Amino acid sequence: MRQILLSFTGLRLSAGAKADDTTTARGREAEGRAAAYLASCGLREISRNFRVRGGEIDLIFRDGKVLVFVEVRQRSRSDFGGAAASITAAKRQRLILAARHYLLKHPDTDCRFDCVLINGEQLEWLRNAFSADD
Repeated sequence: MRQILLSFTGLRLSAGAKADDTTTARGREAEGRAAAYLASCGLREISRNFRVRGGEIDLIFRDGKVLVFVEVRQRSRSDFGGAAASITAAKRQRLILAARHYLLKHPDTDCRFDCVLINGEQLEWLRNAFSADD
């Protein structure tokens, strides 16, 4: 089916190419943009794409002594609520799960959950966007 759609649009897949490569590249670009912005605001980058079974954290920063778990969401248009609307309760729970795993190795550390929303060219940083108790 994918090959048929690509033939119809006149596109070609190179050997080993995946249909979602562009989406992944856009996501990495958004994470890079968010990381650069947070660093320019004085936060220190600790890690990117921390993964555990059942969850992932896009960016982990330190703001003074506080660990900051950051979810980056990007939308090219604001249809359907934009980037903010894509942070569902299920997505928050997966992020919280990954954060709990990370905190097992970093006990007694204060933390918060931030979001960086990118709608087109506009970037918005939401500090304390949600808590583990939500």
